Amino acid sequence: MLRRARAGALAITLTSFVGVGVIAAPALAKGKHEPEQQQSTHEPSVVARAVTGQVPVYDAPGAGSPSRVLANPTVTDGELVFLVDRSDGDWLQVLLPVKPNGSTGWIHASDVALASNPYRIVVNLDKHKLALFNGEQRVLKRSVGIGTEQTPTPKGRYYVTQLFQPPNPGGPYGPYAYALSGFSEVLEKFQGGDAIIGIHGTNRPDLVGRDVSHGCIRLKNPAVTKLASMVPLGTPVEIEGKPPR
Repeated sequence: MLRRARAGALAITLTSFVGVGVIAAPALAKGKHEPEQQQSTHEPSVVARAVTGQVPVYDAPGAGSPSRVLANPTVTDGELVFLVDRSDGDWLQVLLPVKPNGSTGWIHASDVALASNPYRIVVNLDKHKLALFNGEQRVLKRSVGIGTEQTPTPKGRYYVTQLFQPPNPGGPYGPYAYALSGFSEVLEKFQGGDAIIGIHGTNRPDLVGRDVSHGCIRLKNPAVTKLASMVPLGTPVEIEGKPPR
């Protein structure tokens, strides 16, 4: 489980990341990319990177005033990114990194730069497996630890919002931790902040493949290191299957 700390740091479960490193994720394909009106599941996704200090979010295209305003950089000093669902003229409907899970909103295309991303992650809770796809090709498949019956990993469609490098690569969260746009559906808060779902390493590889976490997805350290070398911010993450019972 990740939490967004009040002071602008990030903590994972019991450890506060004092001086945690926000690192650059792999680059996306450069150049302007026009999103389709409606993308099919396996087409390259479109990632919107904020180019302004604030991004107003509206409930509908042409709305007179925003329903919320998101800061760039974020409270954890990361780049603000969105996953684009569709376009309507100069407006973009995007998946938002806010509660409740699956929230969407509309933003001005002029507030972001668009790029194409061929990668997507699929997590199967039943099989305790994570698969990384580049287009239709599966390029990585690994076992994962997932949430317990009391703190299940929430199913749904999310995206990668930030990549962190914990100060102790041999610690409980391994060398890298991805934050996702989703939140625990049973924990309202975690250590004083929002209970954000993440993908991270572990110092207990023996527990990978079991229901052991507060909702995060645990990988063995070589696997999360491989993931961090390939997966850019904005990558879609599909979590499917039945939560543990």
